Amino acid sequence: MKLKSQEVRALAPEMDPLRMGMGWKVDDLSKPQIIVESTFGDSHPGSAHLLELVEESVKGIGHTGGKGARYFATDICDGMAQGHDGINYSLASRDTICNMIEIHANATTFDAGVFIASCDKAVPAHLMAIGRLKIPSIIVTGGVMDAGPDLLTLEQIGMYSAKCQRGEITEDQLTWYKQHACPSCGACSFMGTASTMQVMAEALGLMLPGTALMPATCEDLKKAAYDAGVQAVKLAEAGLKSTDIVTMKSFENAIMVHAAISGSSNSLLHIPAAAHEFGYELDADYFDRMHRNAHYLLDIRPAGKWPAQYFYYAGGVPRIMEEIKSMLHLDVLTVTGKTLGENLEDLKKNGYYEKCDEYLAKVGRKRTDIIRSFQNPIGDNGTIAILRGNLAPEGAEVKHSAVPKEMFQAVLKAKPFDCEEEAIAAVLDKTIRPGDAVIIRYEGPKGSGMPEMFYTTEAISSDEELSKSIALITDGRFSGASRGPAIGHVSPEAAEGGPIALIEEDDLIEIDIPARILRIIGVRGEKKTPEEMDAILAVRRKNWTPKPAKYTSGVLKIFSEHAVSPMKGGYME
Repeated sequence: MKLKSQEVRALAPEMDPLRMGMGWKVDDLSKPQIIVESTFGDSHPGSAHLLELVEESVKGIGHTGGKGARYFATDICDGMAQGHDGINYSLASRDTICNMIEIHANATTFDAGVFIASCDKAVPAHLMAIGRLKIPSIIVTGGVMDAGPDLLTLEQIGMYSAKCQRGEITEDQLTWYKQHACPSCGACSFMGTASTMQVMAEALGLMLPGTALMPATCEDLKKAAYDAGVQAVKLAEAGLKSTDIVTMKSFENAIMVHAAISGSSNSLLHIPAAAHEFGYELDADYFDRMHRNAHYLLDIRPAGKWPAQYFYYAGGVPRIMEEIKSMLHLDVLTVTGKTLGENLEDLKKNGYYEKCDEYLAKVGRKRTDIIRSFQNPIGDNGTIAILRGNLAPEGAEVKHSAVPKEMFQAVLKAKPFDCEEEAIAAVLDKTIRPGDAVIIRYEGPKGSGMPEMFYTTEAISSDEELSKSIALITDGRFSGASRGPAIGHVSPEAAEGGPIALIEEDDLIEIDIPARILRIIGVRGEKKTPEEMDAILAVRRKNWTPKPAKYTSGVLKIFSEHAVSPMKGGYME
């Protein structure tokens, strides 16, 4: 097959001397050219160790007759951005990284790519970029950090912080937790957005089998990076493009795996955004339909008991897929050049599961402690639901596997806030009481960039009185670590004049998760008929005045002007 890089060399006579100027040899110029794109940088533990994986991939490329070129588009950390306006940049950073990868790969052109990332927005950005580039592509994820003492993991810090603010633990105790929660590099050790998206990359067929969410400290990860470099050259020579591998069936497989692992609610932003770049329209309702009757099997935090490093020990994505095999399209193609079904059979023969069992034995657990069997699930109705009604005509999402059963059906009194800071203060000082619905609005993509409501959810879920008696409803999003009665992505958002902008104090809010309902059914604590409520909302809408744009310059201005609805993926169009 004729390589694209060689066609471009003929068109750009400056290409050869410029490459030789950075140390390339003459014989390198005619080799398959492989871009090795990563988010390496001193930005957070999920990216600080990636350079080692980059170098391993470059070695694998070189030993297989190719030439690797290292490119970098560093990501930010949602954890470090929490508690201040930095979190508003988080979702916008996904699209910005995607744009940079597109620029890097197309300005010079390459025959294939190895894409290396770990975390919340970096992995989705790489998936989106791969869909745009349409070149042979393989992903390496940077794995997950070790748990701390007594299996301490980072998502517990928000809970401990709220307890400290309420005087339930001391500052010294909180400091100890903070200083021991992140003992190594890697993504945070729970099934948050970073871990979920690593799993999704493998579920889509874009990773070597069994390589998602390895412990970052594990030697197996470096070998996976090397092997990915080797395979990238083979993909380039075969001309097997990402679009030959990722189809609608691939996305359906990923959603079934998402249900089985109780994946992050933020995946409802990232998977549709990636699908869009591959040419498929996949909205949040798709998740709802596929999650119904799906088996939820993974006992990993925040919904479960164990840290995420145990996921790989229990067999990782292949073991999950073995359990839900009857629900998957086994004929889809993967980056190995084989089908998913063939990959699963190969793993049974090459010692993969025996190695996993050795890791499990070291921590004193058995596989079914971590990954349940299909016949003995944690739940059998998936983990995500899409709610609709006059409060969310275009939909809202809830991770019902993390919602107390008491809040599956409830009528609550609205307490609206136009920003998260006011809401969390009301929760912590006990202004919010049992039976309230905390409404946080103007936090959607067009309102403020769609930040996480992490601290508010932690303040609620760590309060024994409130955790089973109130709900949080927002047009913003949640951390993948969030637990409790939290409904997000309400669409249309307040900044667009969605009904969430029209809610007033003590409106009655009905939540019915089994029936998929979210609606306003009363005013000042008094129920109204649907017709009366429609008339009241029509008057409020007529009197509603849009808020001035929060950002008038920079990337957040661009993002807020061009972001689509959260129900479509929150990407820029």
